[in-house]
Amino acid sequence: MKLEQQHSEKPILVLGATGAMATYLVPELLSMGYTIKAVSLDHVISKNPRLTSIQGNTKDKAFMQSLLSEKYSAIVDFMIYGTAEEFQKVYASLLQSTDHYIFFSSYRIYAGNYPITETSPRLLEASDNKEYLAREDEYSLYKAREEDILQKSSYSNWTIVRPSITFSKRRFQLVTLEAPDFIERAKAGQPVFIPEAARTVQGTMTWAGDTAKMLAGLLFNPLAYRECFTLGTAEHHTWGEIAGYYQELIGLKPVFISTEDYLKILGSDKRTRYQLDYDRLFNRIIDNSKILRVTGLKQENFISLRDGLQKELSALPNEKIWQDSQRSRNMDQYLKDHPQIH
Repeated sequence: MKLEQQHSEKPILVLGATGAMATYLVPELLSMGYTIKAVSLDHVISKNPRLTSIQGNTKDKAFMQSLLSEKYSAIVDFMIYGTAEEFQKVYASLLQSTDHYIFFSSYRIYAGNYPITETSPRLLEASDNKEYLAREDEYSLYKAREEDILQKSSYSNWTIVRPSITFSKRRFQLVTLEAPDFIERAKAGQPVFIPEAARTVQGTMTWAGDTAKMLAGLLFNPLAYRECFTLGTAEHHTWGEIAGYYQELIGLKPVFISTEDYLKILGSDKRTRYQLDYDRLFNRIIDNSKILRVTGLKQENFISLRDGLQKELSALPNEKIWQDSQRSRNMDQYLKDHPQIH
């Protein structure tokens, strides 16, 4: 990396700087010599003179106009734009304010074909479910539509990234369960319910520290502009095996139940069902050769899933850090309704 890039007077703007991936990306960029402006809803105290923490709501138009009145070497945008229409209103301002814009999509945009490459079919074009395709607020669809806005634009200073499921100290997943749904239950020895249909389905979970290295390797990389990249490890496991890692590391007691019972526990809204049917019940196996080739990283340098989970789970404090979610409370009720489960 060129010295003038490392010590650029123009900082990198990170939007959504306290999320699962950003928590690792910011220190990774600081270690490379960059100056960072980190924006989040939380106030973050830092002693690093090259890190400025800015507390604010990026959905506030005046706040964003103020931020984008400056010019940045790069903007790494972790924000969620809930519809393509919302992104349409802001994307030009973002691109005009930076030399390199990183847009976060998701590997959930892909249909069920595997191994996944950057040219794999997207659900937006591959699905024949008219009810599903009509939803403007469906994550896997609006991310694809927002990608299209960039790809059809006249701008060339963007890169689209499609991360796999990413875990860190701020986020753990099991099928469609998030940390508040199952981590404290597992530590307390309470059963955690998982759909039987997912037991033998392959999933890909990538440690956030490795995702940060991939992102850092794309910044200002001439091979990254006007390109899409799937960010993920090539390692994959069935959800049954992943549950086994949690069982080994924090005592999780997995109980496999029917899909319909599982969805009742989660809340049987369409969004929850679509996440299960159109992502977690697909075999998600990644061919990550493109991101490795462009960044020079190697698969063998990535931490294994089991070791990554151990690293992050062992760093959690002993005291409770997540309050019981509604889903966890629903599991308690399911247990009462099914006393034969122990």
